[in-house]
Amino acid sequence: MKKIKEKCLDVLYPPRCPACGGILEDKQRSICPQCESIFHPVSEYYCMKCGKPVNETEEYCSECRHRERKFIRGRSVFLYNAQMKNSLLRYKYYGSREYGKYYAESMCRYVGRDIKSWRPDVIIPVPLHRRKKRMRGFNQAADLAERIGKILGIPVVEDVIYKSRETRSQKKLDAEERKKNLRNAFQAAGPVTGLRILVVDDVYTTGSTVEAMAECLLENGAKAVFFVTLCTGNI
Repeated sequence: MKKIKEKCLDVLYPPRCPACGGILEDKQRSICPQCESIFHPVSEYYCMKCGKPVNETEEYCSECRHRERKFIRGRSVFLYNAQMKNSLLRYKYYGSREYGKYYAESMCRYVGRDIKSWRPDVIIPVPLHRRKKRMRGFNQAADLAERIGKILGIPVVEDVIYKSRETRSQKKLDAEERKKNLRNAFQAAGPVTGLRILVVDDVYTTGSTVEAMAECLLENGAKAVFFVTLCTGNI
């Protein structure tokens, strides 16, 4: 019965490539073979704290050199370029949730070894405010977290942190404004005492969101906070 349902869904809503948007002929694949090089992975030179691209002579990015971070370490998989921007827009706002399969598989393929070395007890996705989640229909960070958790065998917990108030879009804010925008936006609904936590989100820019999450988690007893995101760059 399940297989029949899946076949019907494939006919009505055929899985599409997250790069070109075309229908995937090979149902075992999550991206077209010719599109695999469209998204650009972060190179071998990246910040040893937050994972942003750096020059080969640099150990840390400019932000991490000049400020103390709440999280221990983080990694991002792809650069945030025009192709990734368009793909994420379709995923988050236009119902292309099947893209999450490729995103999560890529995150595990590229940074799975790092995640395992951090030994997280649980994965916690960055929460959306209830109004935004209702408008969008789902939380992209939670979708990625669930898929990553299944692949790597790490439990996912969504109900210990919530977003208590709506915040402005971060896109047009500078680093200091982003920090103020998220101040006290996340609240704990339960203890996370002694846990090593992996935070999952879709995009990392200045780190304001991850910092706010880490601060909330640490204040509520977390032992250490790490993060992974799909992409990194300036928005």
